[in-house]
Amino acid sequence: MDAILIKNMRYSKLFVQTLKTPPRDADTVNHKLLTQAGFIEQLMAGVYTYLPLGLRVLKRIEQIVREEMNGIGGQEILMPVLHPKHIWEISGGWNSIDVLFKIKSRTQKEYALGQSEEEVVTPLVMKHVNSYNDLPKAVYQIHWKFRDELRAKSGILRGREFYMKDMYSFHESQKDFDSFYEIVKKAYLKVYERLGLVAKVTEASGGSFTTKISYEFMVLTDAGEDDILYCDTCEFCVNLEIAKVKESGICPKCSSGKLHKARASEAGNVFDLGQKYTKDFDTPFIGRDGKQHYAYMGCYGIGISRAMGILVEKHHDDKGIIWPKTVAPFQVHLISINSENETVRKTADEVYSELMKQGFDIFYDDRDVRAGEKFADCDLIGIPFRIVISSNTDIATSIEFKKRTEDKAKFYSLEKITELLKKEFPTKTRTED
Repeated sequence: MDAILIKNMRYSKLFVQTLKTPPRDADTVNHKLLTQAGFIEQLMAGVYTYLPLGLRVLKRIEQIVREEMNGIGGQEILMPVLHPKHIWEISGGWNSIDVLFKIKSRTQKEYALGQSEEEVVTPLVMKHVNSYNDLPKAVYQIHWKFRDELRAKSGILRGREFYMKDMYSFHESQKDFDSFYEIVKKAYLKVYERLGLVAKVTEASGGSFTTKISYEFMVLTDAGEDDILYCDTCEFCVNLEIAKVKESGICPKCSSGKLHKARASEAGNVFDLGQKYTKDFDTPFIGRDGKQHYAYMGCYGIGISRAMGILVEKHHDDKGIIWPKTVAPFQVHLISINSENETVRKTADEVYSELMKQGFDIFYDDRDVRAGEKFADCDLIGIPFRIVISSNTDIATSIEFKKRTEDKAKFYSLEKITELLKKEFPTKTRTED
């Protein structure tokens, strides 16, 4: 990932600057702060450009998801976004999925823009599965998806175009799928923990994917689109639209905890697809008994761009965003006060150079603007650590150092600051020369 991201950046070279106020039409925290801080820019309702800072966050989330999917045996591929009509007719989705984007070419042929990839991945994988010895298989991609939403809303939480990880698994039996689901569940919870989110595994409807119960990974937030009931004692959680219990009732799982209603946003999902798609596409394999069987499938989604929006909804204050250090666009925000002063500039450049040598990601505000503007932008952008260089700075004894989550700054030598940062960002998260 680091190979495609510039390790360090001077604010004076960044083509996007922060806005003094959020856009008037922004109705959620993520839309307001991400736009005002220069992470995204709206092209039209539900469609956004990810600017340099936003792309860095998106790629960091993507890499965490990729590492955990690789860790459970997922193999990354990249599938087409443009799908021929006939594969959606085979599955029945062409006429039954209302959010499917449909387009017609100059040759009058009809196509769909992928909102999911079962129609593509099923014949792709099963072409290479001849017998039970070739199962199980799990492949995934991280790619753009499209939904023809009637009303795109909530910033990047619900868009017409969105960035997503979708994995598909193929199994010899329902039992094998159930076992793999438990593995994926643990991996998902680890993903959210690394991102700085707490997700509740929630029973929900299968929607257009399946008639079976699905599982959503829900994060509590007022900007969410779903109401859930969760137990205050055990892990029981259910989407209100399928709940057969009531708020303030006794939990049906542990029989001791009480159920509470909360607004939540879906950060991921798992669908038990059964044998629907392998039967639809007539892609059997030879089982242990020498007869033809159809594989059982699972679909596992994590919204990468959606996770970015949820993170902002959960991690902010009245000054701006507070990025968890695992996904922040940079690790340190370096500010020089009175940059026109040659001594200050040289000192700031020296600190910038030394921290770069140590492998840290530095965002260096070297602009010739007021100190107040720099501090406001620093809080708005939300990088975990701030270093300030001024005419009072002594590299050997007194450099101002502050966490974004703390009110008061402390003063350390550059050597001490480097030591503290190495503890916060182990070698794995930085590139040492």
